[in-house]
Amino acid sequence: MDSNKNFVVGIYEDEDVLLHAVEQIRDKGVHIHEVYSPFPVHGLEDALGYRRTRLPIASFMFGITGTILALFTQTWMLGYDWPMDIGGKDFASLPPFIPVTFEFTVLLSAFGMVITFLIVSDMKPYKWPRQFDVRSTDDKHVMAVDLAANKLSKDDLSRILKDSGASEVNEKNF
Repeated sequence: MDSNKNFVVGIYEDEDVLLHAVEQIRDKGVHIHEVYSPFPVHGLEDALGYRRTRLPIASFMFGITGTILALFTQTWMLGYDWPMDIGGKDFASLPPFIPVTFEFTVLLSAFGMVITFLIVSDMKPYKWPRQFDVRSTDDKHVMAVDLAANKLSKDDLSRILKDSGASEVNEKNF
């Protein structure tokens, strides 16, 4: 994200008031940067207009990659590269490969999802997160509106947030 960003921040006491405020503010054409809450608020994603996530597709792709890689590696190593006769059994038999394949599928899916989450969330080890209000991790709901993404003035956005039920409205500069 760019530096020198200006936000108008509304602090809400109740999640029902927040949910109604999000719908009200979006109906007025205001672009909401983000809403921060100390706990999940049912229906907030729909009210903010978020699309359904594609993370399950990514998870499936990482898992199927792990499955294919595990089966290929075991088949290649035990069937062709270094075949061993163990008790007269086939060199590349599928049933003994199932536990390793399952574990490798879960491993690649988990690692892939962690890496995908960090990339999508823009979380880097050297980057400090923006905190609009410290009370958003305790008991307050915070709505951040980017001034550059909206055509309304700071005073108009402050009034709209106050009219929607915000207990206080602040300005935050990063």
